[in-house]
Amino acid sequence: MSDRPTIALIGPGAIGTAIAAALHEVGRTPLLCGRTAHPQLILRHDEGEVVVPGPVLSDPRTVAHPYDLVFVAVKTTQVTDSAGWLAALCNKNTVVCALQNGVEQQSLLALYVNGATVLPSVVWFPAQREQDASVRLRATPRLTLPDAPQAQAIADALSGSRCAVELSSDFLSIAWRKLLQNAAAGLMVLANRRAGMFSRADITQLALAYLRECLAVARAQGAVLHDNVPEAIVDGFQRAPADLGTSILADRQANRPLEWDIRNGVVQRYGRLQGIPTPISDILVPLLAAGSEGPG
Repeated sequence: MSDRPTIALIGPGAIGTAIAAALHEVGRTPLLCGRTAHPQLILRHDEGEVVVPGPVLSDPRTVAHPYDLVFVAVKTTQVTDSAGWLAALCNKNTVVCALQNGVEQQSLLALYVNGATVLPSVVWFPAQREQDASVRLRATPRLTLPDAPQAQAIADALSGSRCAVELSSDFLSIAWRKLLQNAAAGLMVLANRRAGMFSRADITQLALAYLRECLAVARAQGAVLHDNVPEAIVDGFQRAPADLGTSILADRQANRPLEWDIRNGVVQRYGRLQGIPTPISDILVPLLAAGSEGPG
């Protein structure tokens, strides 16, 4: 990879806009690629705002050559729709950073990236799309990546930016820890409520029981996680602003497809493979799937 690698970003939604703004502020503005053309991106935070100049391209045929580094910030439900972008932007020398939920990013993207190296990441910050199409950043951006040689390209690209990058030798455990947090957020979809719902004692008990089920599956998959992880996750929701939402809740309220399988179904799937009972998943997962796909 050259001293000034070419950088592209697919999916300038909430997380994508935050990463694009971080890159732009340090003089590494990425090529912006998405479903809808926009003249610019706007990120608002506690100290002000960052305007990332566009345009956001909407036609993969305008890409003239593969890029060195590609950030993929589309939801997993949109990967197939992004195949044209991935084909145009990637070759065997490209490093792809998946800014996506779940623990299966590499297998989901491998079919589309022309032999590029796919590195998963864990995104540790909430960002929400506002009604005026701007994005509100509600915490300091932070990514965790596997401690692999190719991860240095991502760390270098974000060096000096507002987004911190951590490399972990036990990425599997960290990814499953985040997946448990995302799985619990699925309860918000079924209740149609934001984080304030976790102040209810009955929701606390349900969330803890579900998270203990998820924890057993995570450990069977090789994650090293402490017994107190369920309590820590619920405590995090309880300390969050009561109006804090989540991307899967926003998708449900907008009647868009949900990432139910990679956030919740994965626990049920791996539980069955490992012979671990998942009675709460067996109720939650069909309800989330029906909320996503119908009929009715």
